Amino acid sequence: MIRRFRDLPEALLAQGTLESAGIESFLADENIVRMDWFWSNLIGGVKLMVSPADASAAIAILSQPIPEKIETPEGEYEQPHCPQCGSLDVSFEELNKPIAYGSAYISLPLPVHNQGWKCHTCDHKWDAPADEIAG
Repeated sequence: MIRRFRDLPEALLAQGTLESAGIESFLADENIVRMDWFWSNLIGGVKLMVSPADASAAIAILSQPIPEKIETPEGEYEQPHCPQCGSLDVSFEELNKPIAYGSAYISLPLPVHNQGWKCHTCDHKWDAPADEIAG
């Protein structure tokens, strides 16, 4: 086991990254989390498994820094960064997770949305410009 993930999409992205590099891997406890994601913390999340011979290469691949720019067929994509600390480890948050998860726990799911960015380094949150939300 080289990594644990609470959420399945992150685990699938990491697995895809390794597969694109030619490293075989599998996800342990993936089906339990697929059936009921509330169990993820209880079982220790989804585990990314590789052969012992590939472990150091897989860890090195997954530990690479986030690139600032990516070339795409449509042109160059510039990774958003945190205006507070400059980190590239940011994500676009559409769902208000505390309200959505809490309401799902009591069997009354309320998909409350708040569109904006979140930095995973310093926890800074900022609003998304209108053109980013529409696009």
